[in-house]
Amino acid sequence: MNERVGRDDLERLLRAAQEGIARAYAPYSGFPVGAAILTVAGEVFTGCNVENAAYPSGLCAEAAALGSMVSAVGKRRLQAALVLIARPARAWPCGGCRQRLQEFMEADGMVYATGLELEPIGVPFAQLLPLAFGGHDLALPAT
Repeated sequence: MNERVGRDDLERLLRAAQEGIARAYAPYSGFPVGAAILTVAGEVFTGCNVENAAYPSGLCAEAAALGSMVSAVGKRRLQAALVLIARPARAWPCGGCRQRLQEFMEADGMVYATGLELEPIGVPFAQLLPLAFGGHDLALPAT
């Protein structure tokens, strides 16, 4: 476990993700997902997946949690994110959500994956999205 994310914060994230998974709308895949994010200021925001009959129009739990944060308090730096699935297995953020997290998380921020009755496993964000593309890549070179 990353020193920056203590057991108490990990428990807060897990409880928040459980609340999210209870609200997930997944009638097509039967794959409810809950996510929780922890800001460096200690705030926790929750999200759940929201499916749509036109599959690409759905919303991932991580994206919902980020939207909740930005809507409530604006941009914050993230210390950690946790993804919980309603199965006895783990699932990591999809590629799109890894890019979304990159906007708010440093390379050493922790991302955890867990499932029902499993201990969360965490890795530094840089392992999930090495050589990440970010806002610094959009900056114009000095002339």
